[in-house]
Amino acid sequence: MNHHLDQLIANRGHKPKMLVVDDQAINIRVIHNLFKRQFDVIMAMNGEQALSQAEQHHPDLIILDVMMPDMDGYEVCRRLKANPTTYAIPVVFVTAHNDPADEMQGISLGAIDFISKPINAVLVEARMKTYITFKLQTDLLRSMGALDGSVGATGGKRVDE
Repeated sequence: MNHHLDQLIANRGHKPKMLVVDDQAINIRVIHNLFKRQFDVIMAMNGEQALSQAEQHHPDLIILDVMMPDMDGYEVCRRLKANPTTYAIPVVFVTAHNDPADEMQGISLGAIDFISKPINAVLVEARMKTYITFKLQTDLLRSMGALDGSVGATGGKRVDE
């Protein structure tokens, strides 16, 4: 990890949490193995588990499979974004389909990225570092009262005002 991210994590006192949601255990294992040193990785194998785990553990980042039985990733994302407890958690969709319309749907629901399977480990790791750095910086600013939690911005005021 980069020095800035290491410092954010040190100031926080614990590793960031990542929730990985996929109905295929092998896909969870791949992501777990990629991030287990940098994140506390929490796993869920369906939409209901994902919602429950997000509510219970308040992860810093969610990696969410699109195609799952019963409740697809889009519905999980809709519910996460509708819940005041989980709406601010960044969601990254992962899918085997590479359709721009699917990507637009995911982004319009509030996801921050859309990654294709099979995942490129180096690229995914770099993206997750960027997202988690941004999330931890945002959390720090919010804890300092510099961000208005309702909109995630400073309400038009400079932080130093």
